[in-house]
Amino acid sequence: MSFAADYLAQLETFAERGPLPRVRALHLPPPRRREDHRGEFCALELEDGSIGLSYVLLDDTLERLHDGSDSLGLAGADTLELARRYGRDQGIWKTLGFAAANALTRCLFDRAGFRPGGSADSIGQMHPQAGEHIGMIGYFAPLLERITASGATLTIVELKADLAGEHDGYRVTLDPEELSRCNKVISTSTLLLNDTLERMLCCCRNARWFAMIGPGAGCLPDALFARGVTLLGGSWIHDRDRYTAALRSGASLSEFSNKFALTSDNYPGFGALLARA
Repeated sequence: MSFAADYLAQLETFAERGPLPRVRALHLPPPRRREDHRGEFCALELEDGSIGLSYVLLDDTLERLHDGSDSLGLAGADTLELARRYGRDQGIWKTLGFAAANALTRCLFDRAGFRPGGSADSIGQMHPQAGEHIGMIGYFAPLLERITASGATLTIVELKADLAGEHDGYRVTLDPEELSRCNKVISTSTLLLNDTLERMLCCCRNARWFAMIGPGAGCLPDALFARGVTLLGGSWIHDRDRYTAALRSGASLSEFSNKFALTSDNYPGFGALLARA
C-alpha cells in the first residue's frame, strides 16, 4: 500500500475509539510575494485546538485556497472524512486532506500525553563529515553553509530547471538517480504531497540516514520508518492563537512553535499511543 493508505488506516483505527473533533477553521498565509519565502503552509484547526499543517505552494494551491476558502464548507466538517481526501484527491483537496490528517495526529498525541522531543538541529541530526556525500531533496538555502562547511560533498535534487548546475560547494541536479551515490539524505516533507515519496526513497537506496523535515512533517511516522526514513522533524505548536494570527499576517512563527525530531528510538509507536489515548 501507499504511505497515504497506511497513514489513513491508522487514523481510521483511532476514530474507532470514540468521537473525533470536527474542523473549526482554516488559516491561510497571505498571498505570496515573489521575493518572500514565508507563508508556505496552511493550518487546519480542529474544535479541540489541534492543528495540522500542509504545504500550499504546489502549483496554484495557495491562490485557489484564497479565492475559494469561504465556499469550501470546512467549518464544522467531519475531520476524518476530510483526511480521507488526502488519499484519493489532488490539488487543494489533497492539501487540505493532509492538513486534516496531521491535525488528527496532533489530537492523538495530545490525548496520549505524548510530546515529541525537541530538536535544535536544523539538518536532521545528520552530522555531515568530510568525505561523506550528502543528498538534499528540495533546495534548503539556509542549510547549505552548514553542510558545505563540513567538507562533505552536497548534491541537491530540484524540480526547478533554473537552479540546476554547479555552484560554490554544491551541485543542483534534476535527476533524482544521482541520490544513489549519497550516504545521507535530507528531504522536504513535500514528498508526502507530490506523490514522489516511493520514487525518492528508491533513489536513496544506499543512504544509511534519511531525514525528512519541515512544518508539514506532522504525520504519524510509523509508515515512514517502515519505508526507510530514519528521522521525521516537524513543528510543535505551543501557542495556537498567536501562531495562527502570525501565520495569517505573514509574521515569524518561531516564537509560537518548536522543532521536534522523531526517530524509531524515541517514538513509542502507534499501538502504544492508541492504548494511552
